[in-house]
Amino acid sequence: MSISLSALRQDLFKSVDQVIATGIPLEIKRKGRILKISVEDKKDKLANLVAHDCLVGASKDLVDLHIPHWNEEPEQ
Repeated sequence: MSISLSALRQDLFKSVDQVIATGIPLEIKRKGRILKISVEDKKDKLANLVAHDCLVGASKDLVDLHIPHWNEEPEQ
């Protein structure tokens, strides 16, 4: 759907609610240009994570790994 900026100004909240309800973007024509009001889905924060290959050595060596507590003497 496409409307003028003046028409949008008259029914701004109604127009925005319609875009939210239907998911159909609203096009606004102004000075020969077109602007769009559209619904953007909420992105999952974890989707931005990038996998890193940062393990040095074999992963099977981590199975029996013993990390001493602060008050223990380190093994030698």
